[in-house]
Amino acid sequence: MNPEISLILTIVGAVVALSVLLYLLPVNLWFTAQLSNVRISLLNLVLMRLRKVSPALVTNAMIISTKAGLRITTNEIETHHLAGGNVNRVIKALISADKANIPLDFKLATAIDLAGRDVFDAVQLSVNPQVINTPPVAAVAKDGIQLIAKARVTVRANINQLVGGAGEETILARVGEGIVTTIGSATNHKEVLENPDKISKTVLSKGLDSGTAFEILSIDIADIDIGENVGAKLQTDQAEADLKVANARAEERRAMAVASEQEMRAKAQEAKAKVIEAEAQIPLAIAEAFRGGNLGVMDYYKMQNIQADTDMRSSISNPKSNDKK
Repeated sequence: MNPEISLILTIVGAVVALSVLLYLLPVNLWFTAQLSNVRISLLNLVLMRLRKVSPALVTNAMIISTKAGLRITTNEIETHHLAGGNVNRVIKALISADKANIPLDFKLATAIDLAGRDVFDAVQLSVNPQVINTPPVAAVAKDGIQLIAKARVTVRANINQLVGGAGEETILARVGEGIVTTIGSATNHKEVLENPDKISKTVLSKGLDSGTAFEILSIDIADIDIGENVGAKLQTDQAEADLKVANARAEERRAMAVASEQEMRAKAQEAKAKVIEAEAQIPLAIAEAFRGGNLGVMDYYKMQNIQADTDMRSSISNPKSNDKK
């Protein structure tokens, strides 16, 4: 083999071996850690490579936490990183909490981070409270007047309740419930308009932040508007409903009266039909009496005279009926 080619291959091999060695032995990180008074052995950095943990991430986190006066071990940082946590955000949160005198240890910070919450934002929210504006809340006083209130809720994060604590939606729901209860218990709407701070005091005294990730600092009523006269509207609707019921019952009685009248007319027609049928039997009975010798000619004429006299008297007593005929 050509000596020049052998020399080139040797140099390339040496460079590759040196690169692999420097990758496995992060001397630069180890030296930087020593200068920052962070005790991390070179073997530990090599084992981090083998465990697929970034030595730079752990070393930088240790340097920052040590300079801030925090006591954190490399094993704690590696464990949190392997669990899928955000090491940098946790370290920043711990430093911010320490400077603000907020009690927060590494275990709680990592638990908050692994729960899906931003622990650094939570610390910032503890230092700088947040104002939450409630949507318009409508409630009705005892005099039937509707009031629409808007409130501003000042909250800060409750570090100890961030894991498993309810969120902002629960705070808004509880505040809205408190506003509705306070307005609904007022004798009249003027009482609420004159003392809107009564709503704040009543709602704030209920301990609405229990079991939530926030601590309520204050509740301020921003605006109260007068809505509809719900009581009068309900009375009007009830009156209309009662009127419809009364009309329905009257119509039912009218229909029953009409049906009864039709039934009586039908019975009258039936009675007239029976009378006509009975009158049709009279000539037959007279003929039978003639044949049996029970009725004479003079008797028959006498009966005819009586019938004629009866008809004449009826026509005299009912002249209108006679005109119709």
